[in-house]
Amino acid sequence: MNHEPLYHIGFGRQDLGDPAPVMALLCGDPERSRQIAEQTPGVTLLKTLSRQRGLNSYLVNLVNGRPLLIATSGMGGPSLSIVVNELYQVGIRQIIRVGTCGAIADNITTGSVVISKAALCRQGAAEDIAPLEYPAAADPFLTVALVEAARTLDVPWHLGITASVDTFYEGQERTQSSANPHLLRRLQGITDEYRRLNISNYEMEAGTLFKMAGVYGFAAACICAVLADRNRSENVERAKKEQAVQGAIQVALHAALHQQQTAGTTSAKA
Repeated sequence: MNHEPLYHIGFGRQDLGDPAPVMALLCGDPERSRQIAEQTPGVTLLKTLSRQRGLNSYLVNLVNGRPLLIATSGMGGPSLSIVVNELYQVGIRQIIRVGTCGAIADNITTGSVVISKAALCRQGAAEDIAPLEYPAAADPFLTVALVEAARTLDVPWHLGITASVDTFYEGQERTQSSANPHLLRRLQGITDEYRRLNISNYEMEAGTLFKMAGVYGFAAACICAVLADRNRSENVERAKKEQAVQGAIQVALHAALHQQQTAGTTSAKA
């Protein structure tokens, strides 16, 4: 375990206090991390750990007084792989990604959330972690905790397989909103192909996170706010963004609190 500040995240184990958090909520957007840490009821900000490289990180307490880390991964698998590696070095053993996505499945609309049970991983960073055929699967216990939290909070939710890809435009078959309308042959029609494979949504980080979890030996889950309905449009529906993001944040926090309480009960019995 590394006690000195890590090069990219800007803090080490010694900055996390005692008891130190073992769980992190991980956001691609530094503003979402700040919003959770500073503006969310039931969350008490203890310390801003770092704003280095835009990878904003915060130490917070939840309502039960248990510490939680709020961290930023940046966009895409390469950035996430660096942050997750260093979070593991400072003792984090459970990670819930709180992200955004575009829906592929016909029954998923903007404003809801998608909870990933696994990922189709089309990401170069993940290939440095494990072979292509290595499964990119979410932790079942964290995933169930997210589902139960969504039910409890009455947040519209879907459980499915996520397509994790490296690019927002070409890789997600965007041609109308992209500067490049010309796709490689292998990407032409890929959204329809994924829909036939019962894939729920597109995003850019979960596959790498899940493979790292399997190889490193930590628990990982992912919940994404649906900001685009790819059955109707390539564009983000900005009017529904805040509703969807708040739903994902509340579900993730509720699940984190439940996991911490469960861990506390188990420790007490032991």
